Amino acid sequence: MNLIEALHWRYATKKMNGEAVPQEKVDQIVEAARLAPTSSGLQPFNVVVITDPALKALIAPIANNQSQVIDCSHLLVFAAWDNYTEERIRTVFSRMNAERGVPDSATEDYVKSLLGLYLNRSATENHHHAAKQAYIGFGLAIAQAAELEVDATPMEGFDNEKLDALLGLEKYHLKSTTILPLGYRDAAGDWLINLKKVRKPVENFVITLDQ
Repeated sequence: MNLIEALHWRYATKKMNGEAVPQEKVDQIVEAARLAPTSSGLQPFNVVVITDPALKALIAPIANNQSQVIDCSHLLVFAAWDNYTEERIRTVFSRMNAERGVPDSATEDYVKSLLGLYLNRSATENHHHAAKQAYIGFGLAIAQAAELEVDATPMEGFDNEKLDALLGLEKYHLKSTTILPLGYRDAAGDWLINLKKVRKPVENFVITLDQ
């Protein structure tokens, strides 16, 4: 399938059958998230991969007991930085410069401009910005899953603070933003599987502005 065909194929799977997704496919889905574009290339988020049934069982009530959390093969938790700090920003650019074979001085002016921007904003505002970057990776992971014919259910319906505490994300200075169960649809038990995909028609979606 090409991407458009895959997006027509996919839907927010409501019931999964517990079948395991091959690790190589999970790796590709995570890699799509890792390669996602982010503001200034900072990649201010991480992906936590969970397969342990006991841990998924603990997460389920935090996620309103949505069955996909239990029945999925892999549960991906997208977690954004809780704040932008000078150390984090400089670490990103030092690694970037080292891999490109250029001195840190090559990006120092740009780094200073970023520090002037982020360090003058509240932690809450900075986390919201980082979370927006996590959503870009989240979207690409969903698209890659569809191309691989792996079902995925995008979820925001969970208690972020309780999930953060359960996973110990505070020690990584991260906060959960979204979760993505990966697996395969239970064709017999999913009420949504045969319903038509409905989106805005193009003429109501695209706004063309003439100069």
